[in-house]
Amino acid sequence: MKFVLRHDRSGQAFRFAPLQGETFLARVAAERRAGLPDSVVVLTRDGELLVRSAAFLHIFRRLRGGWGTLAAVLGVIPRGLRDFLYDFIARIRYRVFGTREDLCPIVPAELRERFDP
Repeated sequence: MKFVLRHDRSGQAFRFAPLQGETFLARVAAERRAGLPDSVVVLTRDGELLVRSAAFLHIFRRLRGGWGTLAAVLGVIPRGLRDFLYDFIARIRYRVFGTREDLCPIVPAELRERFDP
């Protein structure tokens, strides 16, 4: 979330909603929500649910700058291998990138409009 907030400076590429929140529950049927991994989930404008590495590739493509190029490069890697690498990084991320102290930061007032209930 913090990565996207930092790189989507226009605030137009993404909106945020908790997976247990009323917005996500209203937009995604229960059978589609069942079995979603504890991971990043992107609901695209056309209603597709993307998880894990596919979600991050979608995010990279929508951000400005060199992120689209990175998505193109990573996109040539087979999805199974990308998801394996995604899961590996998810398991070690706190050892590499720091602790969970700021996991749920208070969202500044100027960013709150980008969050749905």
